[in-house]
Amino acid sequence: MKHPTISAVAALLLFLMSCTEQANRPNILLIVTDQQSESMMSSSGNPYLRTPAMDYIAENGIRFTRAYVTNPVCSPSRVSMLTGRFPGFFTDSSGQLVRNNAGAMNIPDSLPEAFRANLPDYLQQAGYELVYGGKKHLPSFLEPEVLGFQVLTNDARGELAQKAADRIREDREKPFFMVVSLINPHDICFMAIRDFADSSYRQQLERNFATELALLDKALELPAGVSREEFFENYCPPLPANFEPQEDEAKAIELFLNRDPRSFRAGARRDYSEEQWRMHRWAYARLTEMVDTHVQVLLDALIESGKEKNTLVIFTSDHGDNDGSHRLEHKNVLYEESVKVPLTAMWKGRIPPGQVSRQLVSVGLDLLPTLSAYAGLSAGTDPRGRSLQPLFEGRPVAWRQSLGIEGEISRAVIQADGMKYIRYDAAGFEERLMDLETDPYETTHVTEDPDYRDALQGIRKEFEEFWFPGL
Repeated sequence: MKHPTISAVAALLLFLMSCTEQANRPNILLIVTDQQSESMMSSSGNPYLRTPAMDYIAENGIRFTRAYVTNPVCSPSRVSMLTGRFPGFFTDSSGQLVRNNAGAMNIPDSLPEAFRANLPDYLQQAGYELVYGGKKHLPSFLEPEVLGFQVLTNDARGELAQKAADRIREDREKPFFMVVSLINPHDICFMAIRDFADSSYRQQLERNFATELALLDKALELPAGVSREEFFENYCPPLPANFEPQEDEAKAIELFLNRDPRSFRAGARRDYSEEQWRMHRWAYARLTEMVDTHVQVLLDALIESGKEKNTLVIFTSDHGDNDGSHRLEHKNVLYEESVKVPLTAMWKGRIPPGQVSRQLVSVGLDLLPTLSAYAGLSAGTDPRGRSLQPLFEGRPVAWRQSLGIEGEISRAVIQADGMKYIRYDAAGFEERLMDLETDPYETTHVTEDPDYRDALQGIRKEFEEFWFPGL
């Protein structure tokens, strides 16, 4: 009997190793909604909406209660997700640090940092096919086509979910990395924008944003057969516990609210009645339920195609919405409702189900090292970013005790013990220290409280030396 040659044995071993590597390397489905706060899932304890698809991912994997964006605005947050860096790592064409949508969209291609490694680069190196669908809102150097994605559609409201589901059902040799970028509940933005538009601008809105306004109007509808009195008594969400502005609120916030020439932010805070604020909350919940039906289409495709057990599903959002807290709508301000987003992950057989984690995680900094790890790479850009793989899989790991966040008018550091420090710079130097353990709704601040003197000094030091040195 002939024995196999050494080269034949080596080839067999390489084949077996390749098969093992392929088996351990999942498809990756990244679902990103727009403007969804962490509290906007029924699995987060919200009784005013039902999100069975989002809940399915959480219940069959892990849900984080303290997942934060790096910047609570669309484009900066999305830049961060793809690059693993703070938006402020980049400068715009005027040389200013990126802190808002305009700056993020204006990062020049010529900037050396624009050509450094990013998440799609790493996953392509690992042999993944890149697929993208839906909202982009990215600078030119991060356009999906430029990064090598197959783009399914730019329609983030209509055909996206079905096109992504069809692609999931296809059999391919390579694993896929698919980004499904769904637009809602972002259409809640148009409520105040329309309510405080003058007649000419309102005509522009109705002409250019007919689909968005139609979905908003649908979300604002009352349940059939329910009187207005019964609706507000039994159906409509109440005002939030932190409805009034924070005691001794930073002057930078009022300056920001009045900076917009359309002043819809200031108008809502000044003129909305309590019923209007409650209707805002009602519509926000309905828009979230609408987008949940699109998530269900994706999950159905995974299950029916038999790919659920070899697919890592991550669900998150680019930022939240203040939704009546502190008499604010939209985002930008670094209150919890704006900066804290859903983050859930599921890979059946690998991520234990039913986990809830209170660890501090950064969607922008941690996504790149996490997905790279699951692709079999050790990759990162900002060294403060961490792979979430051990947290996903329930393994013990020493974890960060603080986290930085950027914004257009301020920056913040949050600590694991609940201390939160915001430093505003839009109206001169202002600082606010909050204790989220005793005051989770940020109704007041303890900056001048002598009992918090040591805590204030310690978090200032973290701000200046670790998270935002030189600022």
